[in-house]
Amino acid sequence: MPKNQSRQEIRQRKHIRVRKKVFGTPERPRLCVYRSLNHIYAQVIDDVQGRTLVAASTLAPELKAGEGIGKNLEAARSIGKLIASRALAQGITRVVFDRGGNLYHGRVAALAEAAREQGLDF
Repeated sequence: MPKNQSRQEIRQRKHIRVRKKVFGTPERPRLCVYRSLNHIYAQVIDDVQGRTLVAASTLAPELKAGEGIGKNLEAARSIGKLIASRALAQGITRVVFDRGGNLYHGRVAALAEAAREQGLDF
């Protein structure tokens, strides 16, 4: 990591590189993941219309009621299940995965695997 760039700047550059290839359409929207230090967020986005179709995060009231939900793998798995169930309720079965410049590892991978287990195809 160069000394004059922060981790955030490096992640943003990686995200731009990923977004050159990943584009959401109405038939196959983009599942975008953002991972902060305390929370994890997921959105299903139609880039043609520029609209968020479905969203979920660890700040959701359904998950806030449960104890122990925080910045861990279990929270990421529950968000993956929640985003998949909300997407399937809207009739969305196929998505493209946008890892947001993060490595496909840890919480990002846990979210993706949980969404696949619930029935999302990507």
